[in-house]
Amino acid sequence: MPKQTKHQFDVITIFPQMIDSYAKESILGRAQKKGTITIKAHDLREYTSDKHHKVDDTPYGGGPGMLMKVEPIEKALKKIKKRSGTRVIMTAASGKMFTQKDARRLAEYKQVIFICGRYEGIDARVEEHLIDESLSIGEYVLTGGELPALTMIDAIARMIPEVLGSKESLDQESHDEEGVLEYPQYTKPEVYKKWSVPEVLLSGDHKKIAEWRKEQQTKKPRSE
Repeated sequence: MPKQTKHQFDVITIFPQMIDSYAKESILGRAQKKGTITIKAHDLREYTSDKHHKVDDTPYGGGPGMLMKVEPIEKALKKIKKRSGTRVIMTAASGKMFTQKDARRLAEYKQVIFICGRYEGIDARVEEHLIDESLSIGEYVLTGGELPALTMIDAIARMIPEVLGSKESLDQESHDEEGVLEYPQYTKPEVYKKWSVPEVLLSGDHKKIAEWRKEQQTKKPRSE
């Protein structure tokens, strides 16, 4: 039996390949190879009971589009939710805005399960009875919940010290303090097309550099 990792992310979706292709790359991919985290996509169609593997149907009361059904989602959760300390999240444009504080908070859970919506949405009974919270990544509408789920997994995973491999990187994350952004950073060459690196960064005076970096951080977004 494979060793259980400390942190597990599960994604319920009808497009599991979208999750798999992103999750195997870069920092998330390396963290999985080390056994620090596990990211697994679950095909919702495998939890349907009809021969056509139908996951959606027309809304009661009429209206455009189709809604994702409650039954296969409940079956998937029953099969996937096996660990103590599990948080179930539905991605939804109407949900609470996801922030860095949420990323840090959710990193404390051993298992986080994401339910990705499609079509016109999900049967409201899922939110009423099966999840812990509904989260959004912005005030706009996407074609599905896979990108929000991946965005949140990426942000949450970075809050797990073993994932980044550097405590200093974790300590200097942007948005840890609300409204404070990361200071600008530069690398070689010192001058490119007459665009120069700020002199203070070349001074070797660590106190002045620290002061400059603090000044560069702002309490309001760089753009509205």
